[in-house]
Amino acid sequence: MEATNKKKKWALPHSYTLIFFIIILMAALTWIIPSGQFKREETTVNGITKTVIVPGTYHTVPKSGEAGDLKQGIPQILSAPMQGVINAVDVVSFVLIVGGAFGIILNTGAIDRALLALARRLKNRGILVIPISMVIFSLGGSTFGMSEEIIPLYTIFISLMFALGFDSLTAILILFLGTQIGYVGSTTNPFSVLIAQGVSGIQGNPQLWLRSIEWLVFTGVSIGFTMWYAHRVKKHPEKSIVFNNDLINRPLFLKEDTGEEVHFSLRDKLIIIGFVVTLGLIVWGILAKGWYMTEIGALFLALGLFAGIVSRMSQKQMAENFVKGCSEFVYAAVIIGLARGILVIAENGMIIDSILNYLSGLLRGLPSYLFTTIMLLVHNLITFFVPSSSGEAALTMPVLAPLGDLIGINREAIVTSYQFGNGLTNLISPTGGVLLAGLAIARINFGQWLKVIMKLFPVLWIIAAIFAALSAYAGM
Repeated sequence: MEATNKKKKWALPHSYTLIFFIIILMAALTWIIPSGQFKREETTVNGITKTVIVPGTYHTVPKSGEAGDLKQGIPQILSAPMQGVINAVDVVSFVLIVGGAFGIILNTGAIDRALLALARRLKNRGILVIPISMVIFSLGGSTFGMSEEIIPLYTIFISLMFALGFDSLTAILILFLGTQIGYVGSTTNPFSVLIAQGVSGIQGNPQLWLRSIEWLVFTGVSIGFTMWYAHRVKKHPEKSIVFNNDLINRPLFLKEDTGEEVHFSLRDKLIIIGFVVTLGLIVWGILAKGWYMTEIGALFLALGLFAGIVSRMSQKQMAENFVKGCSEFVYAAVIIGLARGILVIAENGMIIDSILNYLSGLLRGLPSYLFTTIMLLVHNLITFFVPSSSGEAALTMPVLAPLGDLIGINREAIVTSYQFGNGLTNLISPTGGVLLAGLAIARINFGQWLKVIMKLFPVLWIIAAIFAALSAYAGM
């Protein structure tokens, strides 16, 4: 009786359920918010062609007319997940192909043995993996826009964290927080700062010195938080918010350390060398050749086939392990497509431009420090609808950047507010594919992630608001 009388703790819905609720909410907004659009034109910025808004061209569109019925109802809600998967087919395919390749690679056991050997070598110095890795990933996010490229690394880092005595959420913090904080403190990210500067008509990168300081501060704070969390979990594993999850999932990522000596065969060494070479080729390809998911997916598939051949798997074994690997990543792949369905509803209802137009009107005539703070909040909100950094820059900068001229604030401050708002919101947004993919692979629900990251988010937001105001006063 006592047990039944206990109040059940409120828990955030399953990630799929949460996304579907947001799709329903977005559909309801298409009945309330007026539909409208700006005229658009194509422009090339830093070699990237984007469609941008033409300022002053916003006009409302009838809910029923030439554009069809823009009010999204039950049929549109039910079809949005399917349309979202179709629109995100490149990312979904990438996740499945990489998952299949890792199914082959992990089945060889070479990665397990390498991680156990590394964990034993580091012993009590394992926490050093956190600052070293996060600096690398944050630099990647800040300089060349590293994001989706970390998805294949989730499995490896979850296994490594288990081997070092940490939990699976530590791996998400290292990889996702690491790259995303690089986006927040962008210096030369072509998909964030450079696109926004180009669309805003800013020549060069006049506040690069300030951006470098911002990157150092944001990265340092994030590393400190992650190391505090990891140390706490290692000292008291039962305090981990994913403790029960990890008890179940640990065997799926890492074989238990029996204490026996780890022996590397020639085959193991070849597979590990192949893995390192593949990662090197990916970094080179991204920086020098502009590679993206198609090329990266092809490299991981080649690595999977190489590992299967070196370990002398039969064609049947390779195929079965590939299918098993895909199945482990299906949850992550589907959730990315479902999240894209939210944007499908907003676009089909033609309410995104209306929201942008309304928000831009609220910002006119404010003092600089208040302007940048509200701009930060505005971009926090917009990012829920447009999680893509380049997409948000192309949508908002032509409309919001001219506001700076009207009130005497340099456009770099507007770009800075945008990059902070977009980067920070994606830390807590249920529409971000890279985060959802990592949580799905680690079998962590979104509510568990929020309980941890919300301890850091307010600190990062306050730092962002201060730096945005400094950017306005710094001039160009």
